[in-house]
Amino acid sequence: MPLEHRIDHRLRVVLTRAVGTLTDEEIFAYQREVWSRPDVAGYDELVDMSAVQHVALSSIERVSQLASFSAAMDAGAPVSRFAIVAPRDFEFGLGRLYGARRELDSRGTKQVGVFRSRAEALAWLGLEGEPPGG
Repeated sequence: MPLEHRIDHRLRVVLTRAVGTLTDEEIFAYQREVWSRPDVAGYDELVDMSAVQHVALSSIERVSQLASFSAAMDAGAPVSRFAIVAPRDFEFGLGRLYGARRELDSRGTKQVGVFRSRAEALAWLGLEGEPPGG
């Protein structure tokens, strides 16, 4: 799977690295697998797109569908932050679109930030440097 994640329960964060070719179906599967777990409700999240070589979306509308799907999974969760690391323009633009759509959905409880570097994203999440094992 091109989305490798680990959960740091001490820091209350899910750290995810996307690699290779990323499809919309894989992103939806990741969302279902990780965020349906009750033990991560309200956790912050970092998705690093630095190692993505290609994003294969069936349509741009899938970004809006993912934002809606994700916001629906937030229902009842405490407010948290979601940082997307996207150094290249295409992924950065997709991240901004996703963030705008998600924040417009009243069910969502995550603030979304899109950053060019991992260091910026970690700072925004309030993490001092790289979490252990990161």
